[in-house]
Amino acid sequence: MGSTTDIKNGVCIKFNNGIWSVIEFLHVKPGKGPAFVRTKLKNLESGKVLDNTFPSGAKIDVIRVERRKYQYLYKDGDTYHFMDTSNYEQITIPKMAINAAEFLKEEDTVEVLFNTADESILTCELRAHVELEVTYTEPGIKGDTATNTLKPSTVETGASVKVPLFINIGDRIKIDTKTGAYMERIKS
Repeated sequence: MGSTTDIKNGVCIKFNNGIWSVIEFLHVKPGKGPAFVRTKLKNLESGKVLDNTFPSGAKIDVIRVERRKYQYLYKDGDTYHFMDTSNYEQITIPKMAINAAEFLKEEDTVEVLFNTADESILTCELRAHVELEVTYTEPGIKGDTATNTLKPSTVETGASVKVPLFINIGDRIKIDTKTGAYMERIKS
Protein backbone atom coordinates (compact mmCIF):
# COMPACT_ATOMS: atom_id res chain seq x y z
CA MET A 1 0.00 0.00 0.00
CA GLY A 2 1.29 3.45 -0.86
CA SER A 3 0.03 7.00 -0.89
CA THR A 4 -0.28 9.77 -3.47
CA THR A 5 3.36 10.74 -2.82
CA ASP A 6 4.31 7.52 -4.69
CA ILE A 7 2.54 8.63 -7.89
CA LYS A 8 4.99 9.16 -10.75
CA ASN A 9 4.83 8.70 -14.53
CA GLY A 10 4.91 4.98 -15.37
CA VAL A 11 3.84 3.75 -11.92
CA CYS A 12 1.23 0.98 -12.04
CA ILE A 13 -1.62 0.95 -9.51
CA LYS A 14 -4.66 -1.19 -8.78
CA PHE A 15 -7.71 1.05 -9.24
CA ASN A 16 -11.39 0.44 -10.15
CA ASN A 17 -10.92 -3.37 -10.29
CA GLY A 18 -8.14 -3.10 -12.88
CA ILE A 19 -4.47 -2.37 -13.35
CA TRP A 20 -3.75 1.21 -14.44
CA SER A 21 -0.54 2.98 -15.44
CA VAL A 22 0.03 6.66 -14.63
CA ILE A 23 0.55 8.58 -17.89
CA GLU A 24 0.60 12.09 -16.40
CA PHE A 25 0.28 13.55 -12.93
CA LEU A 26 0.18 17.00 -11.39
CA HIS A 27 0.34 17.86 -7.70
CA VAL A 28 -1.99 20.82 -7.11
CA LYS A 29 -1.97 22.95 -3.98
CA PRO A 30 -4.73 25.54 -4.34
CA GLY A 31 -4.77 28.72 -2.25
CA LYS A 32 -7.90 27.54 -0.50
CA GLY A 33 -8.67 23.96 0.46
CA PRO A 34 -6.61 20.78 0.63
CA ALA A 35 -3.99 19.72 -1.91
CA PHE A 36 -4.75 17.00 -4.48
CA VAL A 37 -3.08 15.01 -7.26
CA ARG A 38 -4.62 15.19 -10.73
CA THR A 39 -3.74 12.13 -12.86
CA LYS A 40 -4.28 10.66 -16.30
CA LEU A 41 -4.44 6.85 -16.04
CA LYS A 42 -4.36 4.17 -18.74
CA ASN A 43 -5.98 0.79 -18.20
CA LEU A 44 -3.42 -1.87 -19.15
CA GLU A 45 -6.06 -4.47 -20.06
CA SER A 46 -8.42 -2.38 -22.21
CA GLY A 47 -6.28 0.64 -23.17
CA LYS A 48 -8.93 3.07 -21.87
CA VAL A 49 -7.60 6.43 -20.64
CA LEU A 50 -9.19 8.05 -17.59
CA ASP A 51 -8.70 11.36 -15.78
CA ASN A 52 -8.85 10.99 -12.00
CA THR A 53 -8.17 13.22 -8.99
CA PHE A 54 -6.81 11.79 -5.73
CA PRO A 55 -6.90 13.79 -2.48
CA SER A 56 -3.39 14.41 -1.17
CA GLY A 57 -2.29 11.62 1.18
CA ALA A 58 -4.92 9.12 -0.09
CA LYS A 59 -3.95 5.45 0.01
CA ILE A 60 -3.29 3.76 -3.35
CA ASP A 61 -2.38 0.16 -4.15
CA VAL A 62 0.96 0.29 -6.02
CA ILE A 63 1.76 -2.79 -8.10
CA ARG A 64 5.36 -3.93 -8.45
CA VAL A 65 6.27 -4.33 -12.11
CA GLU A 66 9.40 -5.41 -13.92
CA ARG A 67 10.54 -4.32 -17.37
CA ARG A 68 12.39 -6.89 -19.49
CA LYS A 69 13.85 -6.62 -22.98
CA TYR A 70 12.62 -9.08 -25.62
CA GLN A 71 13.29 -9.53 -29.32
CA TYR A 72 10.39 -9.74 -31.78
CA LEU A 73 10.38 -12.98 -33.79
CA TYR A 74 7.18 -13.33 -35.84
CA LYS A 75 3.43 -12.81 -36.00
CA ASP A 76 0.85 -15.61 -36.05
CA GLY A 77 -2.64 -14.16 -36.60
CA ASP A 78 -3.30 -11.75 -33.72
CA THR A 79 -0.53 -13.28 -31.61
CA TYR A 80 3.04 -11.99 -31.60
CA HIS A 81 6.03 -14.15 -30.59
CA PHE A 82 9.02 -12.74 -28.68
CA MET A 83 12.28 -14.17 -27.32
CA ASP A 84 14.28 -13.29 -24.23
CA THR A 85 17.81 -12.85 -25.61
CA SER A 86 19.48 -13.85 -22.33
CA ASN A 87 17.94 -17.34 -21.99
CA TYR A 88 16.17 -17.86 -25.38
CA GLU A 89 12.81 -18.38 -23.67
CA GLN A 90 9.88 -17.52 -25.95
CA ILE A 91 6.61 -15.82 -25.02
CA THR A 92 3.46 -14.87 -26.93
CA ILE A 93 1.65 -11.56 -26.56
CA PRO A 94 -1.78 -10.66 -28.00
CA LYS A 95 -1.94 -7.68 -30.38
CA MET A 96 -4.10 -5.60 -27.98
CA ALA A 97 -1.28 -5.61 -25.36
CA ILE A 98 1.27 -4.10 -27.80
CA ASN A 99 1.48 -0.38 -28.42
CA ALA A 100 2.00 0.38 -32.15
CA ALA A 101 2.12 -3.28 -33.23
CA GLU A 102 1.87 -2.19 -36.87
CA PHE A 103 5.43 -0.82 -36.71
CA LEU A 104 7.02 -4.04 -35.35
CA LYS A 105 9.77 -5.42 -37.58
CA GLU A 106 11.50 -8.78 -37.10
CA GLU A 107 14.46 -8.63 -34.68
CA ASP A 108 13.25 -5.34 -33.12
CA THR A 109 13.88 -5.06 -29.37
CA VAL A 110 10.86 -4.21 -27.21
CA GLU A 111 10.24 -3.70 -23.50
CA VAL A 112 7.72 -6.06 -21.89
CA LEU A 113 6.09 -5.04 -18.60
CA PHE A 114 5.45 -7.93 -16.16
CA ASN A 115 3.41 -7.95 -12.95
CA THR A 116 5.91 -9.40 -10.45
CA ALA A 117 3.17 -10.87 -8.22
CA ASP A 118 1.96 -13.43 -10.78
CA GLU A 119 4.43 -12.98 -13.69
CA SER A 120 1.59 -11.93 -16.01
CA ILE A 121 2.32 -9.75 -19.04
CA LEU A 122 0.81 -6.27 -18.75
CA THR A 123 2.06 -4.44 -21.86
CA CYS A 124 4.65 -4.52 -24.62
CA GLU A 125 6.18 -1.19 -25.62
CA LEU A 126 8.20 -0.30 -28.70
CA ARG A 127 10.89 2.37 -28.69
CA ALA A 128 9.61 5.96 -28.91
CA HIS A 129 10.72 6.21 -32.57
CA VAL A 130 11.29 3.63 -35.30
CA GLU A 131 13.10 3.92 -38.63
CA LEU A 132 11.37 2.17 -41.54
CA GLU A 133 11.71 2.11 -45.31
CA VAL A 134 8.91 3.42 -47.55
CA THR A 135 7.77 0.58 -49.84
CA TYR A 136 5.01 2.43 -51.68
CA THR A 137 3.98 6.02 -52.23
CA GLU A 138 3.08 8.23 -55.17
CA PRO A 139 6.19 9.72 -56.81
CA GLY A 140 7.45 12.97 -55.35
CA ILE A 141 8.07 16.06 -57.43
CA LYS A 142 11.31 17.99 -57.08
CA GLY A 143 10.68 21.27 -55.26
CA ASP A 144 7.57 20.09 -53.35
CA THR A 145 8.88 21.20 -49.98
CA ALA A 146 7.17 24.54 -49.49
CA THR A 147 3.81 23.23 -48.25
CA ASN A 148 2.76 21.01 -45.39
CA THR A 149 0.70 18.76 -47.65
CA LEU A 150 0.88 15.06 -46.79
CA LYS A 151 0.32 11.98 -48.97
CA PRO A 152 -0.34 8.34 -47.98
CA SER A 153 2.52 5.85 -48.00
CA THR A 154 3.16 2.27 -46.95
CA VAL A 155 6.24 1.26 -44.94
CA GLU A 156 8.05 -2.09 -44.88
CA THR A 157 5.88 -3.45 -42.04
CA GLY A 158 2.70 -2.79 -44.04
CA ALA A 159 1.56 0.18 -41.93
CA SER A 160 0.18 3.33 -43.56
CA VAL A 161 1.82 6.64 -42.71
CA LYS A 162 1.11 10.14 -44.03
CA VAL A 163 4.36 11.64 -45.39
CA PRO A 164 5.37 14.94 -47.06
CA LEU A 165 5.26 15.17 -50.87
CA PHE A 166 9.06 14.90 -51.30
CA ILE A 167 9.27 11.36 -49.83
CA ASN A 168 9.87 8.62 -52.44
CA ILE A 169 9.92 4.80 -52.50
CA GLY A 170 13.11 3.54 -50.85
CA ASP A 171 13.50 6.51 -48.48
CA ARG A 172 13.99 5.70 -44.80
CA ILE A 173 11.78 7.69 -42.44
CA LYS A 174 11.53 8.13 -38.67
CA ILE A 175 8.06 7.49 -37.20
CA ASP A 176 6.73 8.36 -33.73
CA THR A 177 5.26 5.12 -32.30
CA LYS A 178 2.89 6.91 -29.91
CA THR A 179 1.09 8.91 -32.63
CA GLY A 180 2.04 6.99 -35.79
CA ALA A 181 3.13 10.27 -37.38
CA TYR A 182 6.03 10.95 -39.74
CA MET A 183 8.91 12.81 -38.02
CA GLU A 184 11.76 13.12 -40.50
CA ARG A 185 13.57 11.56 -43.46
CA ILE A 186 16.74 9.70 -42.55
CA LYS A 187 19.77 10.83 -44.53
CA SER A 188 21.77 7.90 -45.90
